[in-house]
Amino acid sequence: MNTLQAFLKRKNIVISARRYGIDALGAMAQGLFASLLIGTILNTLGGQLGIEALTAVGKYASSMAGPAMAIAIGYALQAPPLVLFTLAAVGQSANELGGAGGPLAVLFVAIIAAECGKAVSKETRVDILVTPLVTILVGCGASWLLAPALGRAAALVGSMIMAATELQPFLMGIAVSVLVGIALTLPISSAAICAALGLTGLAGGAAVAGCCAQMVGFAFMSYKENGVGGLLSQGIGTSMLQMPNIVRNPKIWLPPIIVSAITGPLATCVFRLQMNGAPVSSGMGTCGLVGQIGVYTGWLNDIAAGTKAAVTAGDWIGLVLISFVLPAVLTPLIGLFFRRIGWIRENDLKLS
Repeated sequence: MNTLQAFLKRKNIVISARRYGIDALGAMAQGLFASLLIGTILNTLGGQLGIEALTAVGKYASSMAGPAMAIAIGYALQAPPLVLFTLAAVGQSANELGGAGGPLAVLFVAIIAAECGKAVSKETRVDILVTPLVTILVGCGASWLLAPALGRAAALVGSMIMAATELQPFLMGIAVSVLVGIALTLPISSAAICAALGLTGLAGGAAVAGCCAQMVGFAFMSYKENGVGGLLSQGIGTSMLQMPNIVRNPKIWLPPIIVSAITGPLATCVFRLQMNGAPVSSGMGTCGLVGQIGVYTGWLNDIAAGTKAAVTAGDWIGLVLISFVLPAVLTPLIGLFFRRIGWIRENDLKLS
């Protein structure tokens, strides 16, 4: 056992929930953002502006989602160069064989391939052959064995969530909005979770609502402590910046959570807000306005598919209210009440 532990330590193979569930998952979301999401945005811009070159670039970027995710995961696992570069083929195979649940398949398969590649890296005199060979054979083999089942499982869970949201938009609007919003603020990736589950439709709209409640809510509730800099860094950056403060005083998390429980069902029941763009957008909220761009892209997709006649004023009103206005108004009001009863003290929300 001591020999195995020494070998794993020497190879920087750390088997832990943090390494795989936070570092690798977060990196996967960045890889997805840098390929599929950016590609979708460029494709949309190209179509709207009539610029074919942008559309072509967008398609190229989107098609590299699998390799980008796998390489990002390898980077998070601190894989050596030969392992890292070989993960491109591994990601492509896992994403393709995983189908609708490709991102989840890439996560598992890339971790397995990267760690096996790290284990043999620089152990032989022909490292330039052995390391990529082991990485790609293990990765593609794991893709054939695991990716279809993982993809089906992820797609099934996502479909169940979306179907339940259609059947029970009020209760599921609350549940999805609150849970995805919480995931966004935690040091895990809500975007990767939404991508892995293929979360779109009304459930995607509720996820957008929950993420916006956290980001915009914290930004405006903490304006007194953090000013314009904090407003921007949280409102279009990430509410994860508040995690150290949440650890010190968990009660500061209640106002945005309460608001997400309000805006979620409003999104599903009143405004029928649907996120039919790239599923990763469902978990991005107002980060770079990606959630809103995703909703707009979904409108265009629906119009192209003939399921939506046009983008209406009501669509825009619902998106603006859910994404910006309600979180910006309700969260500070609830926060003010919490300040007056002593649950939130001075500088509890100050960013370090």
